[in-house]
Amino acid sequence: MADERVQHVVLIVGGAVSGAEAAAQFTARGVPCVVLDQNRRPYGKIEDGLPRWHVKLRESEEDKIDAKLSRPDVHFVPCTHLGKDVSLEELRTWGFSAIVLANGAWRDRPLPIPHAEAYVDRGLVYQNPYVMWFNHYVEPGYDGPQYDVPDGALVVGGGLASLDVVKIHQLETTTRALAKRGITVDLYETERRGLKKVLDEHGLALEALGLRGCTLVYRRRVEDMPLAEAPEGATPEQVERARATRRKLLTNFREKYLFHFQDLLAPLKPVAEGGRLVGVRFNRTELRDGGLKMVPGDEVEFRAPLVISSIGSTPEPLPGVPMRGELYPVRDQETGEMEGLPGVFAIGNVVTGKGNILVSLKHGRRVSQRMLESYLLGEGSGYEEVLAGAAGRAGATTAALAARVDASPPLPEAQVAAIMQKVRALQARVGYSGDYLDWIAKVRPHRPPKR
Repeated sequence: MADERVQHVVLIVGGAVSGAEAAAQFTARGVPCVVLDQNRRPYGKIEDGLPRWHVKLRESEEDKIDAKLSRPDVHFVPCTHLGKDVSLEELRTWGFSAIVLANGAWRDRPLPIPHAEAYVDRGLVYQNPYVMWFNHYVEPGYDGPQYDVPDGALVVGGGLASLDVVKIHQLETTTRALAKRGITVDLYETERRGLKKVLDEHGLALEALGLRGCTLVYRRRVEDMPLAEAPEGATPEQVERARATRRKLLTNFREKYLFHFQDLLAPLKPVAEGGRLVGVRFNRTELRDGGLKMVPGDEVEFRAPLVISSIGSTPEPLPGVPMRGELYPVRDQETGEMEGLPGVFAIGNVVTGKGNILVSLKHGRRVSQRMLESYLLGEGSGYEEVLAGAAGRAGATTAALAARVDASPPLPEAQVAAIMQKVRALQARVGYSGDYLDWIAKVRPHRPPKR
């Protein structure tokens, strides 16, 4: 690392989809990277937020991350949580050429009822820990949170993630009820084929198993659910086709997984007994005057043994990073430049607010390429054509912001050596030898990495 050819070292916080892609882009242009991750494995929501029945997709995405983080100029630091084990303020004093925040969106958006946090694990569960539990509780040695899955849960949400939560609940309750009758079914196969087909083959229905199924409640109309997107600049006909597709998708999903659905209901206040949440009172809504409005005095109460909130995720607050509402203060999505933090950039879910793999990958790629062009290597980096096209698509505002970023000067050799000495100390603290594939082979529970 003390080679005179080394001019920059970039710190990336988070090694999942966007972080690994940024590391690949930087190292491809000769810029070494230090990748800090809070977990033993860097897969983020590929591992903890993508339900475990996505076996092939998870393996494929994890292999891609492994290939990117095992590059010679990537220095991985696992089990190191930004804000707990080391602060952003301290890392900024180390002298990195740039710091890239790719730490994802792990904080559940609070359920919008008074005193919601008082009911967490007292009748209220949030999506992120719930899905993480589902993905890992079957692993030997799992010692994380444990959740009961009672029949008849109430799921508050409306996006694709909320459908995953519904599916988890229905699969868990139904396969357990079948097991009590001596009928063993494979959860993965049941997910693929659907509950209805599996139950039909045994001449059963939910009611015969003593189940009623969970209920998904959404504040807008079913045709407004973000299940299928209309193209940018869509015609009225294209918009209506997208709405029809959403209605059809939800209908098919309900028929396959046997749950209930209520739209046009917004959470209003808790229904509590003995300090536990036992339901939610909702206010009916309607689309009026171009927006969603509450219908005054029109309320309905749903009682349930468990309420699962699935209304989106936001970045975790970090000491030293002022929040703009629920998000980090990014000047512009296309540059990733953070306001008030020179040399600090953000990519992926912390900026886009979406858990979509492809969206995170593309955003990490665009921002890292722009950083190479306008902040690290300058003209001649080989990305001029790509970035010129991106700037044209993003408009004059983005171009102006990119031009405002001052170029980072090359690092003196002694400074690079000092940085790497501190990095090696972080690695030694958690028992990481420096061989990424060797580490992953030890900590990856379900299969070895591809070499």
